[in-house]
Amino acid sequence: MTRPVNLDVAAWRAQLEPKRPAVQWQGSWLDYGTLNDRAERLAGRLHALGIRKGDRVAILAHNHLAHLDLILATAKTGVIYAPFNTRLAHREQRDLAEYLRPSLLLHDLDHADAANATGVPLVSVEDYDTWLGHPEPCPVPDLKLDDIQMILLTGGTTGLPKGAMQPYRQGFTNVENTVLSWGLRDDDVYVHATPAFHAAVNALAIPLLQLGARVIWMERFEAGAYLGLLEDAEATLSFLVPTMFQMVADHPDFASTNLSKIRWAISGGAPCPDPVRQAFAVRGIRFKQGYGLTEAGVNCFAITLDEADQHPESVGRPMIRSHAEIRREDGSPCAENEVGELTLAGEHVFAGYFERPDATREVLKDGWLWTGDLATRDESGLYRIVGRRKELFISGGENVYPAEIERALHDHPDVAMAAVVGVPDDQWGEVGLMAVVPRPGAHLTGDTLQAWLRERLARYKVPKHVRILSSLPTSGAGKILKTELARLFEEEPV
Repeated sequence: MTRPVNLDVAAWRAQLEPKRPAVQWQGSWLDYGTLNDRAERLAGRLHALGIRKGDRVAILAHNHLAHLDLILATAKTGVIYAPFNTRLAHREQRDLAEYLRPSLLLHDLDHADAANATGVPLVSVEDYDTWLGHPEPCPVPDLKLDDIQMILLTGGTTGLPKGAMQPYRQGFTNVENTVLSWGLRDDDVYVHATPAFHAAVNALAIPLLQLGARVIWMERFEAGAYLGLLEDAEATLSFLVPTMFQMVADHPDFASTNLSKIRWAISGGAPCPDPVRQAFAVRGIRFKQGYGLTEAGVNCFAITLDEADQHPESVGRPMIRSHAEIRREDGSPCAENEVGELTLAGEHVFAGYFERPDATREVLKDGWLWTGDLATRDESGLYRIVGRRKELFISGGENVYPAEIERALHDHPDVAMAAVVGVPDDQWGEVGLMAVVPRPGAHLTGDTLQAWLRERLARYKVPKHVRILSSLPTSGAGKILKTELARLFEEEPV
């Protein structure tokens, strides 16, 4: 007999502490009772429109409060939260709508034209509260842990993104893992500044709201405004991707902002450059390196602050309800310190890609998720991410890992940002192309950068080609789009 489960976190939190501050939105605090009321109204409105369990409801907007309303309303309706990437072009938004077939699309003013291009029934969040109204309550849906709560787009940079189906069990396991393994507290305060359409919404915001903590919902990231919110709200945690941390550290207000309440900062998406970590260390903030991916929902490893100080490039050990193994191509486990592909197993692993069975079979094998990330595990059990399997290139028969070169480049005092990709070469098969953004006022040349690397790396690892750029192409989540750099090289070789 299947036992019923209560998945309605918003209602549960509202019953426990309805007047406890939950979310700050546009300068005002909403308590947990108000959050639940908004989610109830949204659930009732969706039901009145004929939207039912399993239907997708999309949102194409900056970090509007409607994102949270929709996430919390999923358990009240059985509908699936399916946010669209705000960075995509109109044609891509239309293709995405044809793929996911949402019953409704919420949108903000900045994305009205792109929303209109989808052909989906629309609701503007500018009139959102009026539209919500006070409809009849939605009947309680029959939901199970394996039912799908979210479809989040993967960070793919070529072709149409795949929709990763995240069941309720994945979300709840991620919350349990994160609260226990990262030591989250109900008195924590967190500024959510990464795009809400990205899996990072599950990194801290959702776990903290289930815990009863406080979340400041930042509509759009800007380094100065972010610093102001950290100080005013007395934030205790900070999570950003490396490019965002770099912008914060470079901001004129960074040195004077009161950051004394922050217990630790954690970087996701890619390894954080050592100069950025050092800049925060000067301010008394200790750093951890996080690791997660949309398909694993999203936090997978934990590390203590002391170990993070001693091993800044390590992501730590698997979380309490997560299993990890580094494997060779044939599936056999790697030895200590041997590079292989990271595979993960546990209730936090996704259910597959929406209507993409072939792509699902490529990554889910015998109960394990093959992440596509290359990693090592040392003798003490600490894991370190080396790079993406698809980014590895072979030069003259030798494996080259771009992440290793990028770390060396970021150690250069005049380098603000750097990325390395493999490109074709008649003699060596493939060689490196490094794209570098100098710090303001600095003068860099390819010769000086190659000389710097030759002092630190084997000669075959030093990129043959160099481009000095004013900026690097990034995704909506702040990740560097390396495929764009490779494409530019192909179109106009160095």
